[in-house]
Amino acid sequence: MPGRKPQEKPRPQPGQDSEQYIYLTTRGRKSRQPREIEIWFTHRDGRFYVIAEYETSHWLQNICAHPEVQVRVGRRTFSAQARVLSPEKDSELNRAVQELSRKKYGWGDGVVVELNLLRSATETSPLDQK
Repeated sequence: MPGRKPQEKPRPQPGQDSEQYIYLTTRGRKSRQPREIEIWFTHRDGRFYVIAEYETSHWLQNICAHPEVQVRVGRRTFSAQARVLSPEKDSELNRAVQELSRKKYGWGDGVVVELNLLRSATETSPLDQK
């Protein structure tokens, strides 16, 4: 529409990289109920990244079934779209995120998941819908 500004994606605020954890809410692949975990994260180019130590992690399996998630960092909550990075297709990004995690936590092995922030969760979230 003329005169309307396009809705901007929320950007992580300064200091969010100083947070140690984010709270990631997925939808259970079987139960479809919200499941929240506390997890280490890194931030790069306006996106958050988390790493699953094991491919069999329940939260990772939930993301594969339902990639719509909620991310809470500090006092802010966002809706996000999760994407499991391919070690082959996304090799450069995968290595960069693992290295960021090693610098921040001393650990970075596992399956990397990108969290693309969509909007502030003050709006209706896909996790709130049945």
